[in-house]
Amino acid sequence: MAKSNKKQALGRGLSALLNDSENAIESINDKNADQVIGNIIDLELGKITTNPFQPRTHFNEEALEELSQSIKELGVIQPITVRKKANAFELISGERRLRASEMAELKTIPAYVRLADDQESLEMALVENIQRQDLDPIEIGLSYQRLIEEIKLTQDQLSSRVGKKRSTITNYMRLLKLDPIIQTGIRDSFITMGHGRALINIESPAEQIKLYKTIVKKGLSVRETEALVRKSKAPKQSSETPYQPAYIQQAADDLEKLFDTAVSVNANSLGRGQLKISFESQEKLQNILNKIKGEA
Repeated sequence: MAKSNKKQALGRGLSALLNDSENAIESINDKNADQVIGNIIDLELGKITTNPFQPRTHFNEEALEELSQSIKELGVIQPITVRKKANAFELISGERRLRASEMAELKTIPAYVRLADDQESLEMALVENIQRQDLDPIEIGLSYQRLIEEIKLTQDQLSSRVGKKRSTITNYMRLLKLDPIIQTGIRDSFITMGHGRALINIESPAEQIKLYKTIVKKGLSVRETEALVRKSKAPKQSSETPYQPAYIQQAADDLEKLFDTAVSVNANSLGRGQLKISFESQEKLQNILNKIKGEA
């Protein structure tokens, strides 16, 4: 009897397979897997759950609205990718297309169905999203970090996997060392990745934010920001007046009158110091020496 019921379910076609929780397709070896896995099918939006491994955390609402309008007119050009889980489907990549389709009030969306365990799903979502042009630099840096930490890839392996130079990967990941306020500024396009790379050289988060506010307020270029950072890191000249006992200045005045030239005298609190006598020529120097010897 049970066998007859199964035949009846298969007879209803692909929709029956998608809703059959009793005969869930979770392996390529499962019965009827070839009719679902590896195919592009029209899926009901309500049957798709979002990917918990989605690296994108920021969606531009205006861009979504534009994509939604395009989908209304032209449909979904590139299918999303999902994985089969029991009688539901979990999104691997294409969340912008899914969200825009929901905004366009579509009932179904074309989807490529594949098998993937959690680690494969995470890696696929991360790598697929990294290749997109509309990810901001912080999201890319976070994706690289997750691939290294959660997939256990080395930077060399990651470089090969995503087709990027190791130095490029390092530059994106270094942005994550910036203060969160500055990271938000990069994500919202108040400053560029180039500005952020310059600010990384400032160790103090408070100083980073101070310079960031200056950059935004004055609309500084990356090159101007680099100059500002160099100036900020330069040793500060002390504005304090050095210790100068009263007798020091009197001694300098007396020596200037005696030698008829500029004289500077510095001393510390213990009375130890330096005497500097200026001269303009050999003749002037000889006159000074003669006065010291008492010959003039």
